[in-house]
Amino acid sequence: MTLTPEDVVGVLQGRGWEATIVKQSECSDLVPVESSGYLKCVDGRGVDHTNTRGPKMLGGVYAIAHNRGLKTTDDLQDICREVSEKGYIPSVHGDGDGNMLGCGYCKLWLTGKFADLDPVKGAPPTYSADDGAAAVKAKGQVEMCKGSHAEKFVYINFVEDQTIEPNHDDQKFVVDAWAAMKFDLDVPSYLVTAAATVERLGGPKIAKLVVP
Repeated sequence: MTLTPEDVVGVLQGRGWEATIVKQSECSDLVPVESSGYLKCVDGRGVDHTNTRGPKMLGGVYAIAHNRGLKTTDDLQDICREVSEKGYIPSVHGDGDGNMLGCGYCKLWLTGKFADLDPVKGAPPTYSADDGAAAVKAKGQVEMCKGSHAEKFVYINFVEDQTIEPNHDDQKFVVDAWAAMKFDLDVPSYLVTAAATVERLGGPKIAKLVVP
């Protein structure tokens, strides 16, 4: 059965979230995805480049590895090739002066904090954050986020080939749900992981689901 935005609202509300559906026409933040854009993390902070019109996924390419239960740096490089073939620039991120555990999602995964959701997929990968970043950099990009988190809510975007760019002065988490579908991920598992990530990092339990 196909997961609908209404289903997602129900799941989030069951977790104590405030969740609403908004039409694409009511969301002025949406912009078209560009091939120069990084497939990047959902992090709402500003970054050290301007190539921000790519799909937003948990931890960038780590989302794909985690959801598929893939654990090695060779797997990461294969995923980077797949991302490139689909027309995006693969990436992961750190923050500050190069702290690769500055990605909260990455830190949770690497320290086994998702094992309660799925003991196989949620088990940590075989590499460190620095080694994972090096593997991705060989095939893609490593970006750095700036400053502190101040996200107001979470966008969950179902409008294909559209995204929302990060704005450090008006931060929102951005989860492009259509991208998870494009990479044939287990979407219900992915969106539960997205909710758990926000919850475990102390983020806002407020979601706006954007639909066509």
